[in-house]
Amino acid sequence: MDRYPDKFDPQVMASAAFQRSHTGWLGLRYSDHGEDWVELELPWRADLLGDERHPVLASGPIISLVDMASGMAIWTAAGTFVQIATLDLRVDYNRPAHEHASVFGRMRCYRRTRSAMFVNGIAHDGDIDDPIAHVAGVFMVIRPTKGDVRWKNS
Repeated sequence: MDRYPDKFDPQVMASAAFQRSHTGWLGLRYSDHGEDWVELELPWRADLLGDERHPVLASGPIISLVDMASGMAIWTAAGTFVQIATLDLRVDYNRPAHEHASVFGRMRCYRRTRSAMFVNGIAHDGDIDDPIAHVAGVFMVIRPTKGDVRWKNS
């Protein structure tokens, strides 16, 4: 792809990008989005458990879920794809997910500056009023420098 589309569409991105890479291996799925937020689903799978005695998704895949949902919320709020890097992502767990339940990450980009994007949201297993975790993060915008060929198509 030589150029990113003029308007970022999380559903289109999910259908293309979620078939490969880390998000594809995890099986992340697009769920919903609004003007400044995105919700993704991490389906329950036995190979993503933290402890075989308790059939709930491990924290690592959940962190990947909310990290990706955060990035997509940023792109949705900005209306375009921008290169970003996670600077800080805090996940405060309230409770474990229900057994054999998918987990959803609903993240919102609530502030954008020239160099940083701020997100918050939740991870839940079907009831947004009873979250598994509260999430907050800060992402750095990566701007290409003159002559840097790695970013020539940005």
